[in-house]
Amino acid sequence: MSSRPFRFGVNLVEPSPAAEWRAKCRRAEALGYDVLAVPDHLGMPAPFPALIAAAEATERPRLGTSVLNAGFWNPALLAREVATTDALTGGRLELGLGTGYVRDEHEAAGLPWGSPGERVDRLRHTVEELDRLLGSDGFRPRPVQEPRVPVLIGANGDRMLKLTAEHADIASFTGRFLVPGSTSGQLAPISAERLDERVARYRELTRGRKEEAELNLLIHWVIVTEDREAAVHGLMDRIPDLTLEQAMELPILLVGTEREIAAQVLAQRERYGFSYLTVLEPFMEDFAPVIAELRGR
Repeated sequence: MSSRPFRFGVNLVEPSPAAEWRAKCRRAEALGYDVLAVPDHLGMPAPFPALIAAAEATERPRLGTSVLNAGFWNPALLAREVATTDALTGGRLELGLGTGYVRDEHEAAGLPWGSPGERVDRLRHTVEELDRLLGSDGFRPRPVQEPRVPVLIGANGDRMLKLTAEHADIASFTGRFLVPGSTSGQLAPISAERLDERVARYRELTRGRKEEAELNLLIHWVIVTEDREAAVHGLMDRIPDLTLEQAMELPILLVGTEREIAAQVLAQRERYGFSYLTVLEPFMEDFAPVIAELRGR
């Protein structure tokens, strides 16, 4: 397993007026983030116009969808959005795709939800149609990037890992799973050992690939503190099924001094292969010194 250089992204989730949005994007660039990403949830910024505005405000970062909900998009219309956005951002787009996990959002939008298998089938159809359409010489508008816009797929389950192994340039692990029966998208964390198993399964499915995919992890908490145990204890009401010791080992939780967090990130790359980490917007400032610590490593 090779060790790729680190890349760091931030998921921008808070809607903002134009000047505030551009200032936030410029701040993320100044802090050293390599990717500015936008999720695809109702109540959050619409991904493609938000990324075009981010591109206009910045020069260096890549722009990503983290991740698009396949159930919200017709593949032909999505192909047009992808190509246009890649062109208007100067070839900086990274296309993140997923099945969606919030049933209430589909119902609010008047869109079908379906079984887990049907949602995976819908995503597979979307991925394959995007490959077909954007790979056609006659498709207009044309994206800038060749041979294609890089594709990230967020996955945990076996069928999703297979789809990711077949099609993704970036394999993203959420580190959480949908609580059974939840319609609002309630998630529970995956243990370090379970994530070991999921990454190992993905690697089995990628045997024979000519090029290794980049591995991404979405970080849910970053807590800079001198007292790791006390900080994690304050989160226990949000992860009640875990012991304190188990919670402190969660891959999606980075906690400690800036140097301790940097060591955690290095250890995760060694253990799992994660070289691309994405943090949520509320932790953008706190994580920035870690980026500086790990730059070039």
